[in-house]
Amino acid sequence: MIFDMIYDSTLETLYMVFFSCVFAVLFGLPLGVLLQITKHDGILPMPVCNKILGGVVNTARSFPFIILVILLLPLSRLLIGTSIGSTAAIIPLSISAIPFVARLFEGALAEVSKGLIEASLSMGANKSVIIKMMIAESLPALVNALIITAISLIGYSAMAGALGAGGLGDLAIRIGYQTYRPDVLFYACVTIIILVQIIQTSGDLIVKRLRKYK
Repeated sequence: MIFDMIYDSTLETLYMVFFSCVFAVLFGLPLGVLLQITKHDGILPMPVCNKILGGVVNTARSFPFIILVILLLPLSRLLIGTSIGSTAAIIPLSISAIPFVARLFEGALAEVSKGLIEASLSMGANKSVIIKMMIAESLPALVNALIITAISLIGYSAMAGALGAGGLGDLAIRIGYQTYRPDVLFYACVTIIILVQIIQTSGDLIVKRLRKYK
């Protein structure tokens, strides 16, 4: 019985984290690219735009996640008709992850050699080609940033469980803690640790391979 609950909750956690990562990349990568190329020394310098974007990103990142979940309850209810459950949790998880991953991606793109960018410009490459080159060159760092984000989202999803998001956090709090089931709490925590270890180890192998064949 307990292992059935752990299994179902693990699937819910993976479901939340996977789709949150997908949305974080879909929106965070363009935002990270924009933050990098609009710097005063970027390929498309727009200092005012960069400061505005940076301010928005920093503001979004400053909200504690548990407060963000509460603030976004009406949005979840509007978009999917409910504010509880795993699907509803994807919305605050994604919104919290987008500015986080954007900053990580910005940092990864900043590591691309300026000489390589200047050489591409001197050869007549347009800005879209240079952006693709920057993404390709920083791919190992981008993947590493995504792994960090996924691990952070596992922790966030556990916190969201306090508000009925489902997953291992909900199981640990609602069943393990509130009904005095220390065995459930223990197994839920161990499962979260195992998930983190699997994701980190797999991510390290992928990054190592990408750097090897870069």
